Amino acid sequence: MTEPTAGLPLSAPEALTVLGALVLVLARWLPERLRGPAALAAGALLAGSVTVLVATGPRWQLVPVLVVAAVTGGFALAPLLARRSGRTPRRARWWLAAPGSVVCAALVATGPVSAWAFPVPDFPAPSGRFPVGTETVEWPVPATRSERERQPPAAGPRPLVVQLWYPAGRSAPEARRAPYLGRTQAEARTVSAGLADYTGVPAFLLDGLPRARSHAVPGAPVATGGGRFPVVLFSPGLGGVRTQNTAWAEELASHGYVVAAVDHPYDSAAVVLSDGRTLRTRVTATGDRAKDRALAEKWTRTRAADLRAVLTRLERLEPGGAEGRLAGRLDVDRVAAAGHSIGGAAALRAARQDPRFDAVVDLDGFPHGPVGSPFEQPVLALTQEIGRDTDPDYLPRLTRVLERSTATSYRLTVPGAAHLTFTDAPLYLPPVPGIVGSLGRTEGHRITAGATLSFLDATLRRVPVDLTAALSAHGEVTVHRPEDAR
Repeated sequence: MTEPTAGLPLSAPEALTVLGALVLVLARWLPERLRGPAALAAGALLAGSVTVLVATGPRWQLVPVLVVAAVTGGFALAPLLARRSGRTPRRARWWLAAPGSVVCAALVATGPVSAWAFPVPDFPAPSGRFPVGTETVEWPVPATRSERERQPPAAGPRPLVVQLWYPAGRSAPEARRAPYLGRTQAEARTVSAGLADYTGVPAFLLDGLPRARSHAVPGAPVATGGGRFPVVLFSPGLGGVRTQNTAWAEELASHGYVVAAVDHPYDSAAVVLSDGRTLRTRVTATGDRAKDRALAEKWTRTRAADLRAVLTRLERLEPGGAEGRLAGRLDVDRVAAAGHSIGGAAALRAARQDPRFDAVVDLDGFPHGPVGSPFEQPVLALTQEIGRDTDPDYLPRLTRVLERSTATSYRLTVPGAAHLTFTDAPLYLPPVPGIVGSLGRTEGHRITAGATLSFLDATLRRVPVDLTAALSAHGEVTVHRPEDAR
């Protein structure tokens, strides 16, 4: 597999392929004595780079480049073959060749441009003092009533696939980094195809995702220092997958937290089980506002039950097995529920139902279901920039929920943020404000992780910090204080 060159959207073989094709396009316009050597050099360069690409699997962005290389290569090498056979080379007139050269150059340019628009994700290096390890486990849990309605008859307990990111000890520099979307390349390809199918985009547009590697090392030993680590449970967005916030999870783990992200069966786009089965999403909108709100509430209940079930399993970890390395290292008395979109709603619901959760991080999640009775946990709600297209019920409903907390809670509105800004999506989707916001590839991650760490340090670790000031560095902060403190 070829990896992108640091700072560039292309790997070295891909960049050399683009260079070779461009030289072939320009060879027609070089002085006659240079045309032959330039064509031969470009041909040799392409032979080597294309051989590597064929062996590793070329990306779709290189298809027009390879077509141009094949076409212009024939034109560039034809004069050389004619001379060797004793014939006089024939050349197209410049006014015929010029438009063709312009078209070919434009096609070659589409390679790097499309690779920039849909790159292989380059994950920001975690900034904390701990390296990061990761492990994926699978736990059966009893199906809820709403879940039994969606799964096949006699399917038995639902398997929850949970990925853990944790503070690790030092690993060898050559240690294998974890694939982005799964435990194996095959799983990553399956999940990538599932995401494409769920979002309705051609699968080839996301072909960079299975090629991506994060910074975490699978199965790395747990860090020997740091005592017991606070825990953050994470629920992804509707149709999302457990790895959709990998950069955020790795950043938290590098600062001494254990993050446990959940794949929700029949909700996540594709869940690949250890026995080889793949569970596809069965969540679909009806287009009827009232019905979709009712469905969202039901899905939120199921997700909240999943978060509570995972916490119970984490409390009972025993030595031995994949997750056993974390036995005795989790501080299950300091736990936060977190989630993106409907996952944020599930985190709020789980915390309101279960006092074992000490704090909530809601990443742009609309609170589904009844506002409910007062609850004790502080909440950090990060929201996208509010505009004309924002659901008019969003902020009023979120405000009512935050005001139900008997602890001080915070709403941080991030200027330039869109709904997907709070995920890994800016790392691999086109940087179009309507899709991923206007904060670029990594600024959204920096804000999301920075705000989350400030909040968790203050609420779980009781670090003395002016939380309002810390959050204000990232956007507009609204503080919701308990009624008796106003």
